Amino acid sequence: MTRWERGDLPPGTDADSDPGEPAIRADEPQRRHEALVSVRLGPSAPGSHLVEYLRHEPCAVAAWWIAADVDAVVRLSAESMTVLHRAVADLSRRAGVEVAVANYILRALDLGTSADPRTAKDAPTWVVSAA
Repeated sequence: MTRWERGDLPPGTDADSDPGEPAIRADEPQRRHEALVSVRLGPSAPGSHLVEYLRHEPCAVAAWWIAADVDAVVRLSAESMTVLHRAVADLSRRAGVEVAVANYILRALDLGTSADPRTAKDAPTWVVSAA
């Protein structure tokens, strides 16, 4: 599988987009499959090894160090589920990761719309908006 199949963007792709979003040209298909992967590094794996691996991983969109039972959370994005599954497996095999738990994103929650007024009157008082 080539880097292009894994989702690497071609040279000249717009890099001025939102840092949390992958840069996509207008003539490219939109990436539709994403996962948040919780990562725990192996006892002898330095964090710098994970960071260097992610810098060269075409499916890696963003990553965060986490203060929890895991060391990091990595956001992966790909055009197909096959490529996304392979990226998760490669993360486990090649980046010094001891445990990788993938949570595949189905769709975003719409936090911008208000609650349905019909359900608001039946909801407990702590759920109803204070406005």
